Amino acid sequence: MQSPELRDKIYQAIEDAKGIDIKVLDVRESSDITDFMIVASGTSSRHVSSVADRVAESMLKIGSKAIGVEGKREGDWVLLDFGDVVVHIMRPDTRDFYNLEKLWGEIQESGALKR
Repeated sequence: MQSPELRDKIYQAIEDAKGIDIKVLDVRESSDITDFMIVASGTSSRHVSSVADRVAESMLKIGSKAIGVEGKREGDWVLLDFGDVVVHIMRPDTRDFYNLEKLWGEIQESGALKR
């Protein structure tokens, strides 16, 4: 599966799980590690973990297993690595503190993805 298609399917899974404030960062020009980062928030630690579970389950159904998952037990910040797409799901205060969108540059607003 090409990275834009994977990005879109992950985005949809986050939306379906009621993830909030979803941002897609195109990091192809600044990273050799991944093509896209998706950053989203959950309303609580439980919600963050639930969104992460939903994404992992949805991707398994289409044959894409996460290479790695970090932070699920704590639920403040869960990272799911799908190779070409890295997903960060965070509680809002954790997201504000780390501000990955600023760190990684230009933000592609949800609903305005480059295809």
